[in-house]
Amino acid sequence: MSVRGGEQVSRLVRSLREPAGRRRPHPIREIALILVLFAAYKAGRLAVAGDLSEATENARSIWRAERWLHLPNEQLVQSWLMQSHALIRLANEFYAWVHFPATVVFLLWMWLWRPGSYLGARRSLAAVTALALVIHLVFPLAPPRLVPSLGLVDTAALVGPAVYGDPKTDTLTNQLAAMPSLHIAWAIIVAIVLIRATRTRWRWLWGLHPTVTTLVVVATANHYWADGVAAGALAAGATVAVMIPTDRSARSARARSAAAPTEEVAVAEPSLPDGERVGPRERP
Repeated sequence: MSVRGGEQVSRLVRSLREPAGRRRPHPIREIALILVLFAAYKAGRLAVAGDLSEATENARSIWRAERWLHLPNEQLVQSWLMQSHALIRLANEFYAWVHFPATVVFLLWMWLWRPGSYLGARRSLAAVTALALVIHLVFPLAPPRLVPSLGLVDTAALVGPAVYGDPKTDTLTNQLAAMPSLHIAWAIIVAIVLIRATRTRWRWLWGLHPTVTTLVVVATANHYWADGVAAGALAAGATVAVMIPTDRSARSARARSAAAPTEEVAVAEPSLPDGERVGPRERP
């Protein structure tokens, strides 16, 4: 093991030996909380499953609004991707396997190495997800792959791997929840947190994560550009309303802890009759 690697391991071991309340939330409590939040998220998505006809009409409205705003046509991105079988497969794999595992790895890394920013990150992800579920409830939206008249192809069904079944019989996921894209919202928060929490000059490259994610979800016909815009708005709101205040509270708590005076042990002096003083100690 290199000297640099050994120093990092030693630093981690020392930090883990410190009281959990001073360094990071208790791991068992955090794991349980994240599992509960994930279960609530899955249950919420199923509970707000909308009507396919309503979701399809909303999709056509979004499509017309994007053309009116002169946003780039999603077909252009997909047509570029369709030129290569390998690119289609890679994009499908990214959509299927990167979103959730990458977020879990991110939270674990933050808990280990940036505990001061961990709570803000976790709370931001939870806030964005909760707000997204509300939007899914009031505005069901079919993704482009479920609206053939828009001219886009379901690349996962065409090449694989496919992560969704027939929306009419699928009881495990809500496929009519395209807006906002949680793939994009989570990726934006991950990038924002890592750029704020790291100091390397390469940290701005974390911005590639939401960029690639946006291109993937659009090219695979799982989302519209508008879904990404809504996701960005939610992520920005969570950063301002949740992440930054949480990080400030954590820094203030650390500052107060560092500035707290240490208790000094008072040394009792022998009592003497009035008028007498303690003279210099004689050598034996």
